Amino acid sequence: MPALNPYLNFNNNTEEAFNFYKSVFGGEFAMVMRFKDIPAEYKGPAHEDNKIMHISLPIPGGGMLMGSDVPEQMGKVVTGNNIQLSLTPSSKEEADKLFNGLSAGGQVTMPMADAFWGAYFGMCEDKFGIRWMINFDANQR
Repeated sequence: MPALNPYLNFNNNTEEAFNFYKSVFGGEFAMVMRFKDIPAEYKGPAHEDNKIMHISLPIPGGGMLMGSDVPEQMGKVVTGNNIQLSLTPSSKEEADKLFNGLSAGGQVTMPMADAFWGAYFGMCEDKFGIRWMINFDANQR
């Protein structure tokens, strides 16, 4: 069964929010990646370089709280569209099965494909308006 984790999006205050969550849950960040750390072909404007592209905080008892700042070209997030569910399947085949099932009758935001961070990744919104992220990383198995 794939791991299920919440993924939170923020308007330029992800770092502040995650430092707050860290003070509540404890632990250390498993990853902090800024937009300046991604390949040049994916970068936005220079003033967004220090924004959080991805951050993850292990939660006691299992699971991972993850999040990012939303680039300006994607618009502002509001309560209701700032939470996604992230699935971590155990194979590429399982990733495709989950993605195809969840996106049926819904909308594909980003088709399943190899991503620059080394994972096989895709995003969709199901027919009920729930946003999903599927991320299979063979290096984390």
